[in-house]
Amino acid sequence: MLERLGTPADLSGLSRAEIDSLAKEIRNVLIQVCAVNGGHLAPNLGVVELTLALHRVLDMRTDKVVWDVSHQSYVHKLLTGRAEKIETLRQSGGVSGFAMRSESEYDPFGAGHASTSISAALGMATARDLQGGKETVVAVIGDGAMTGGLAYEAINNAGPMKTNFIVILNDNEMSIAPNVGSIASYLSVLRSKPWSNSARTLTKDVLGHVPFGTTARRALSTAETAAMKFVSPEGKTAVIFEEMGFRYIGPIDGHDYDALCDILSNARRIPGPVLLHVRTVKGKGFEPAESDARTFHGVGPNVYSPDEGRLEKKSGRPTFAQAFADALIAVAARDERVIGITAAMPDGTGLAKFAKAFPARYFDVGIAEAHAVCFAAGASTSNIKPVVAIYSTFLQRAYDQIVHDVAVQNLPVVFALDRAGFVGDDGPTHMGLYDIAYLRTLPNMVLMAPRNEAEITPMLDVALAIDGPAAMRYPRGSSSGKWDEPLAPVVVGRAEVLRRGHGVAILALGITVDAALDAYALLDDDVKPTVVNMRFVKPLDENLILELAETHTRFITLEEHSLAGGFGSAVVEFINDRGLSVPVERIGVPNVLVHHAKPEAQRAQFGLTGEHVAARVNALRDKVRPVAGA
Repeated sequence: MLERLGTPADLSGLSRAEIDSLAKEIRNVLIQVCAVNGGHLAPNLGVVELTLALHRVLDMRTDKVVWDVSHQSYVHKLLTGRAEKIETLRQSGGVSGFAMRSESEYDPFGAGHASTSISAALGMATARDLQGGKETVVAVIGDGAMTGGLAYEAINNAGPMKTNFIVILNDNEMSIAPNVGSIASYLSVLRSKPWSNSARTLTKDVLGHVPFGTTARRALSTAETAAMKFVSPEGKTAVIFEEMGFRYIGPIDGHDYDALCDILSNARRIPGPVLLHVRTVKGKGFEPAESDARTFHGVGPNVYSPDEGRLEKKSGRPTFAQAFADALIAVAARDERVIGITAAMPDGTGLAKFAKAFPARYFDVGIAEAHAVCFAAGASTSNIKPVVAIYSTFLQRAYDQIVHDVAVQNLPVVFALDRAGFVGDDGPTHMGLYDIAYLRTLPNMVLMAPRNEAEITPMLDVALAIDGPAAMRYPRGSSSGKWDEPLAPVVVGRAEVLRRGHGVAILALGITVDAALDAYALLDDDVKPTVVNMRFVKPLDENLILELAETHTRFITLEEHSLAGGFGSAVVEFINDRGLSVPVERIGVPNVLVHHAKPEAQRAQFGLTGEHVAARVNALRDKVRPVAGA
């Protein structure tokens, strides 16, 4: 069926039976592709009928659909000319796992972070009105993303503007983990109140036959609201959306294709903003994903069998995230003031394990990173030691709170920045390549990076002992494990010399120490460099840098981070400020977006491998001259 669809418009030529066949085929393709490439399987299985209905009702050449987060846009991609390339999903040079304007004319807005779609869609609808357009604009947002404040800022703005556009609330009762908070409770009330929908429908049917024109329409609106209030005596009804200026329709079965088509067709004709509350089943059509949507939300390559869904157990070195979870549990066992905070990412950050050990000291605030940071700041004023575990890319969403609420007040909040550096298949929206730049400029902030899993525990201990803010950044996955050796004590602002050489000193940060040690092993004795595990970006080990500047002719800095404003920049600034003459070659990420590929390929692309670093040292052979006293 997919081979017959050259453009989205071809969907209109399919019979009703063919639509069912197409839905089944799409699910099979998703299951097969994600089994090999990894990806967001369960979210996409849950929106098959909804996506088909959108493509049937809308004209994708002119109408616009904005997918919140957009990790559930694989079905949309299959229907918009990318079916032939879907086997390249999340592979280097292949189809992205998220919507990208540069990838297709049918992706009107790119995404990767949650809660943005309503704002973007409202902006598009406003631009349409200013230019006299007629296209339909739709935002598709999950109930998990509705915990993000940006969604409510947009709803608050949209109501009084009375702009025509549609918000589809895709309600599957999940973010990655189950949703938390009052919004989740509120939506559960709506799901359990089919009477409100029935009463509303009955009211429309009755009043629709009363020939009183405008008077009847006013009565209809009043009766609808009254009916909803009547059937929900506790007051938790859909009226919250109505009172914010939206016409609410729902809840609707998100797997009833015919009903979805009818309702979408009618919703386009309703003036002003409309909210369609659509209930879907995450992982629909693949029993393992339906029964364990949390595990199958986002899967790695080759972790499940596409035929039976059996998860393949993978043994290997513990990850940085696992080491962090164990370290946090250990320190919390010693100090009852330690709490763990996450923003809807308990599994990815490792805090799910902490939650089992200390449920009363674990806080999932939902997709609300700014609130997580301010919440932590408030707790820290009352002799609590909060540890905020958030991916580097998502902590960007809370920058004002880091500055205003934590750094300015010099509060002892610890930030655990997971996925710092290359993240591989998720692409540019998820790269953790900017945190050093946005944190090292802040007064009172201490910033460190462990080179391997073993350094997590002592660094967390040090961070919690600091009377002010501290951040520890670490990558996705594991270190190589080739260079595990006894650790020197971790002291604030103190680096560790791992290998002594001459000529070139390699100052490596975090996971890049692996590449530096690999390079050392590859090089001949006469050009072996000094290798330093820098540990701290702020404060830098200034005394060691001064010492090395006297005995070496050149520095090379290594970092999985943007070169602009990163660790290497900090070293260059210090050398310049001290009037030193030692040249510095910085190896990291230039001012470009890093697209989806395996982390190993990304490291190779930007020269962060032992072979490349060794080649750079060798290239400097003629420029390296032993310094007196070296």
